[in-house]
Amino acid sequence: MAKKSYPESFAHPRYWLTWLGIGAMKASAYLPWCAKLWLGRGLGELAWRFGKRRRHITDTNLKLCFPEWSEAERARQVRKTFHANGIGIFETATGWCRDPEHMRDRVTFKGQEHMERAMAQGKGALIVGIHFSTLDLGGALHSLFFPADVVYRPHDNPLFEHFMTRARNRIFGIAIDRHDLRGVVRRIKSGHGVWYSPDQDFGREVSVFAPFFGIDAASIKLTAKIARMTGAPVMPLMFHRNPDNRTYTLEYLPALDNFPSGDDVADATRINAFIEGAIRKHPEQYLWLHRRFKTRPDKTDPSLY
Repeated sequence: MAKKSYPESFAHPRYWLTWLGIGAMKASAYLPWCAKLWLGRGLGELAWRFGKRRRHITDTNLKLCFPEWSEAERARQVRKTFHANGIGIFETATGWCRDPEHMRDRVTFKGQEHMERAMAQGKGALIVGIHFSTLDLGGALHSLFFPADVVYRPHDNPLFEHFMTRARNRIFGIAIDRHDLRGVVRRIKSGHGVWYSPDQDFGREVSVFAPFFGIDAASIKLTAKIARMTGAPVMPLMFHRNPDNRTYTLEYLPALDNFPSGDDVADATRINAFIEGAIRKHPEQYLWLHRRFKTRPDKTDPSLY
């Protein structure tokens, strides 16, 4: 993989606010847990009150995916989603900036035997994660049990990208740019587990349309493509914060059988069904702030947002 290039110095004034943000993240990682929860809910509440656009996107997503909810229930879930994502900022800071060992007694690991069986095949593994607010903390806690690389989207700010990549490289084996398909395939073929999350709308060119909560959604084809190129087992992974807001559960399901099938729509439908099932257990922890149904099957279809 090509070595990243960064500016010679991050001392330029344009990076001062970024440095302040990084310092705040590092400091917040060491706060008492109750303080992280309180501050996280507070940030989420502010975002809910003043983030009109994101509030509209979240409300639209929940209206589409949970039509059985009353308007009052949906409003409660929108607010809870913002609170969960506010807490997620502090969970991310904890995952990036602290040794995950200090969290070992907070995590319950289920299905460990499925991952052990998959890795014993010697073909590596493609780990399918989900964009919950707990994502980066989940990666840190996962490292207590299994090593893994991670596929990620580079940040536009070079300093924050540098900080984020170093943090993720500490947690994972390496952080791989999502456009570096060769790097992903090479690591899996070398026997590594690679974690990536295929649950966002990456556009028409790389997707097929498959049902997600009963709605045709642009669903990335890469899961099946990587599995086909590597022969690696595809491992569904769920991770969430428990109702006590202090502990977490990380669970592997058995490797997908007969995957890929050769039918991209059928394969994407299976992945979406797994993701949907995980979301239904803890809907407020999902990243509903993302325009999941941005790309429509027909280019002339009106926007859902």
